[in-house]
Amino acid sequence: MGLFKRNPFGHILFVKKWLIRILGALTHRRFRGFNELQIDGSEIIKTLPDTNVLFISNHQTYFADVVAMFHVFNASLSGRVDSIKNVGYLWNPKLNIYYVAAKETMKAGLLPKILAYVGSISIERTWRAEGKEVNRQVKMSDISNIGKALDDGWVITFPQGTTTPFKPIRKGTAHIIKRYKPVVVPIVIDGFRRSFDKKGLRIKKKNILQTFEIKEPLDIDYDNETTEDIVKKIEYAIEQHPSFLKVIPQKELEVQEELNKKRKWKT
Repeated sequence: MGLFKRNPFGHILFVKKWLIRILGALTHRRFRGFNELQIDGSEIIKTLPDTNVLFISNHQTYFADVVAMFHVFNASLSGRVDSIKNVGYLWNPKLNIYYVAAKETMKAGLLPKILAYVGSISIERTWRAEGKEVNRQVKMSDISNIGKALDDGWVITFPQGTTTPFKPIRKGTAHIIKRYKPVVVPIVIDGFRRSFDKKGLRIKKKNILQTFEIKEPLDIDYDNETTEDIVKKIEYAIEQHPSFLKVIPQKELEVQEELNKKRKWKT
């Protein structure tokens, strides 16, 4: 790799590699130390092609969710199964991983700007800006940038566009799937909202079980399924369909509470 080789967005890969190494070393204990990240399905990562893969996930914090994915993906590619033990897997990280994020979020301070260099595809939200509801047209340059990233590697997106659970899936994700025909891999996370503040930068509570489930790629008929069909598949795949909202019986809650006690990370 040439010292000044760049990716399609103009980022110097040598700089990006060192940022991933440093940030990875600084954040490792957030998922294996202060809290315990329980991973399931990481063997799927090694079976994926090197490009045109779209990861879809529910969203709990601005940054911790993506950071955890960088850890899990690179650990899996280095041969670890459902584990991020020993951060050495970040010495040679996969450099063509990108994630979709709101432009205003990635410009809000020095750290977000650094995180943006690591792999952000910054887009303008069509429904919200500066804390207010808006209604504006999708920028075609944002869509083409996502396509450019898929052509170069893997893209992470949060199709609800918010950290609030059970919000509707944005149809833009379905349009991207129909247009670029990527391998679509669902991920379901939990525990991040309890572990971190909303931004995912500050540890709010320790000894929390964080879960990270990677599911088999979705079976999608790109040409014949409608965007509505794909939206529904996404809702179920990332467990954000309204049917997942239910009243849990008291007995089940008590059993769950006992399990949570056993799951606490023991030092």
